[in-house]
Formats: sequence, C-alpha cells, structure tokens
Amino acid sequence: MKNNSENTNAFLIHISSFAGYLFPLGSIITPLILWQTQKERSAFLDDHGKEAVNFNISFSLYIFILSASFFSFFFGDIFRSIGRGNHLDFGNSISFSGDLFGIFGIASLVSIVTLIKIALIIIAAMKANNGEVYKYPFTIKFIK
Repeated sequence: MKNNSENTNAFLIHISSFAGYLFPLGSIITPLILWQTQKERSAFLDDHGKEAVNFNISFSLYIFILSASFFSFFFGDIFRSIGRGNHLDFGNSISFSGDLFGIFGIASLVSIVTLIKIALIIIAAMKANNGEVYKYPFTIKFIK
C-alpha cells in the first residue's frame, strides 16, 4: 500500500503545476511545497519533486524570455513607426507592417511552449502514477 501512496503523491506533485493557472507562480510554489513536505518519506518522492520543481522553473524562464522578446518586437515597431512621421498621429503612423510576423511568431512560440509544458506535465504525472521515474526534457537542473 505504501508504494501506491507514493505513486499518488508523486502524481499530485506533478499535477500541482497546474496551480500556476490559478495564481501567480503557482506552478513553482505548489510543487515546491508538496515536495518539501514529502521528500523525507522516500527517494522516489524526492526525485519526482526535484524534477517537477526544476521543470517548472525552467519553463517559466523560457516563457519569460520569449515574452520579453515579444515586447521588444512590439515596442521596436512602435518607435520605428513614430520615427517615420513628423507628428504623433497614431492613426496613420503605426502600421505594424514590418514586424507583424515577428510579433505573431513570438506569440505562437509562447503558445507552443505552453502546450508542450502541459503535455509533459501530464506525461510525467501518468508515469509517476505508474511508479516509473520520469526525467523532463529541456530542464535546467537548479536543484540537484
């Protein structure tokens, strides 16, 4: 029965990452709290907790970098458009013609990375529920 309980707790550690959709930084804080409270119980829970926390920190960093580049495209296009005209007539001077692909390209990348994150969390949770060890891809090992 202990093994089944460990599997369920590891499953919950991974699934708790979806708390990030309910409150800011919830995808990092919730698995971190669950891992810290259960890591002493077994090496299995300790491994899954570290993986979940490292994965969520890594992907939060990736999404932050992509989002920051989105704003650089957006504001760069605005300033370039303002620089072309001699006045600040926003109706005529901002066209978004040059970097429109860049803006939508970055937004698409953020969406794709988010979908990959959701899929990987579900895969890890299912593996944990089956008692298997799962290593997330594209993860920076912040906690060893």
